Amino acid sequence: MQLFSTFEHSAHIELAIATLEKKGISKEDIFVVPVDNQLENRKLFDTLHRSDGTSLIDVGVALGTALAVVGASIGFKLSWGPIYWGLIGAAGGFVIGLFIRLVTELIIKKKNRLSKGKHSEIIVVIDCAETDGDMVENILFSHFAIGVGKVI
Repeated sequence: MQLFSTFEHSAHIELAIATLEKKGISKEDIFVVPVDNQLENRKLFDTLHRSDGTSLIDVGVALGTALAVVGASIGFKLSWGPIYWGLIGAAGGFVIGLFIRLVTELIIKKKNRLSKGKHSEIIVVIDCAETDGDMVENILFSHFAIGVGKVI
């Protein structure tokens, strides 16, 4: 039987391996593989199949609404009237808000970002007898394994 487990990089891996060796699993039956998590630049525009959870138009819509109300209010005193000035305010606010979000995403938040949550950094593969499988799984989980899989 083989057990595969993933860990974050910490001292708990060493403790788990030491505990497994004390329980009778030999060093030759324990295989540890470091995993490189991919750091990728965030893409500015989302696609149908991938989204990073940030929106570029949220500030534009809010500013567009606010400036549409201001433009319509002031438009009663101007020559084109409240409808045209409301539309001009909405379009202008949307463009300003979109520009603000583009500047914050491209210049201020220039960091590379991983996906949220815990990231596997180490894979531990353990060969053991089927009778030892539950004991090994409990040891791995007690030492903060992210996940454990069995292959019989």
